[in-house]
Amino acid sequence: MARFVFITGGVVSSLGKGLASAALGALLQARGYSVRLRKLDPYLNVDPGTMSPYEHGEVFVTDDGAETDLDLGHYERFTGVAARRTDSISSGRIYQNVLDRERRGDYLGKTIQVIPHVTDEIKDFIRIGEDEVDFMLCEIGGTVGDIEGLPFFEAIRQFAQEKPRGQCIFVHLTLLPFIAASGELKTKPTQHSVKELRAIGLAPDVLVCRAEGPIPAREREKLALFCNVRPEAVVAAQDLKSIYEAPLAYHREGLDQAVLDAFMISPAPRPNLARWEDVIDRIHNPEGEVRVAIVGKYTQLEDAYKSIAEALVHGGIANRVRVRSDWLEAELFEREEDIAALLEPYDAILVPGGFGERGTEGKIRAAEFARTRKVPYFGICLGMQMAVIEGARNLLDLRDAGSEEFAGGDGQPFTPVVYYLKEWMKAGLAVRRSAEDAKGGTMRLGAYTARLVEGSQVAGIYGALEISERHRHRYEVDIKYRDRFEASGVCLSGLSPDGRLPEIIEIPDHPWYIGVQFHPELKSKPFEPHPLFADFIRAAVEQSRLV
Repeated sequence: MARFVFITGGVVSSLGKGLASAALGALLQARGYSVRLRKLDPYLNVDPGTMSPYEHGEVFVTDDGAETDLDLGHYERFTGVAARRTDSISSGRIYQNVLDRERRGDYLGKTIQVIPHVTDEIKDFIRIGEDEVDFMLCEIGGTVGDIEGLPFFEAIRQFAQEKPRGQCIFVHLTLLPFIAASGELKTKPTQHSVKELRAIGLAPDVLVCRAEGPIPAREREKLALFCNVRPEAVVAAQDLKSIYEAPLAYHREGLDQAVLDAFMISPAPRPNLARWEDVIDRIHNPEGEVRVAIVGKYTQLEDAYKSIAEALVHGGIANRVRVRSDWLEAELFEREEDIAALLEPYDAILVPGGFGERGTEGKIRAAEFARTRKVPYFGICLGMQMAVIEGARNLLDLRDAGSEEFAGGDGQPFTPVVYYLKEWMKAGLAVRRSAEDAKGGTMRLGAYTARLVEGSQVAGIYGALEISERHRHRYEVDIKYRDRFEASGVCLSGLSPDGRLPEIIEIPDHPWYIGVQFHPELKSKPFEPHPLFADFIRAAVEQSRLV
């Protein structure tokens, strides 16, 4: 039977609850325990799949096809435990489930209320898979005091009451602001946050305090006294140079020990932190540096491409180099006559995914520059499609080549080398979609198998002829152009098992030019970099030596 750790936040958002949860999961693993991490989000969207990246950052996709919060990416990167659909829930999904049950008559005519029906639904969600792991870590989105989060706080209060004593604990993350004018570290915001938490029936067992530096003994004792926790359970969460320092930093501060003490687990197994010590050694002691240009359309918010940013770091870890990533707005490449001055300083170019027409011509120009100048190029999802359109225009002489996603809107004729996918196979069953379907959850989502061409570059990189990768897209490259592309030097080196859907393109006569329809960044980890990112950075290192 799992022990439950509920992680809440107060004072302000974006303090790093997801990172703290992930780091705690990694530390419990280092002591030999099995873990699973969950995110309970109070927003009313069913999931983040239809949100703008500027609203909520990237959408993280699981193997089983769930569109989830980006914190699940942190959970996977730090623990290596593949997230599931049952590891992410929102108020929207909870209310949708309750209303669906009401329409079916499951409640036998009762009046439907937040308590007990909504809170019961939340508790049922929390219980899923509780017999599978030693520890279940559940992060509650938002901050204490948010009106939309109240059903979740009430649900976890009830849940802890229903479980045997000592099976649930609460970790509360707050801000300790430093007022430079007075030279003081202020504890009052944390005191008020804990007071708000206790007013709804919850009391923290461990207090994690986000601060710019160490917490002096006087302030630590004050927090312990006023927040009713033990002094050793007041844990400092200091600013770090790399997020991957978090497990070691939290261990030094005693977070994992405080959690085990709260569960009265004694003696606690000694942790093996060699994995994280090696990661940090590689990050802080690089043997070189490469520069990568990321030509995207959501570049004003790095969280929009969070997994890509981290996967590039992982590629640097694999090659023991520092990766300097610059985020370049794709529309800039549409305005500039000569883009060489923008891209020549870089050792490699990556074009990530996205939706809609804005910036696509800029991405196409970036793909052309990389192809003709022999600069390593990595196209992901839309980035692969842009490379295909560029190749169709300039290698196949289809000057009006485009995608059904955005071409032809002005009534001008075009050749759709990328088309809207209406039917595909998943687990042996046909999946059908139309352009009129609702947008949420209707893409080709989750893990799909691809078969690689023997002797291809990607087969060598993966060391396999069959792979499984995660997808999130509606449009596909048209297989009917395969022969013409391969005659021009562009190899379709990965296909769906039925041979209908191109999954990977590559140019053998190029230092490194690969496009993939899936999202390899979602499976990359600091201690297990994705092979494509590791090899992409290797190619960037070689490119840097040519300059």
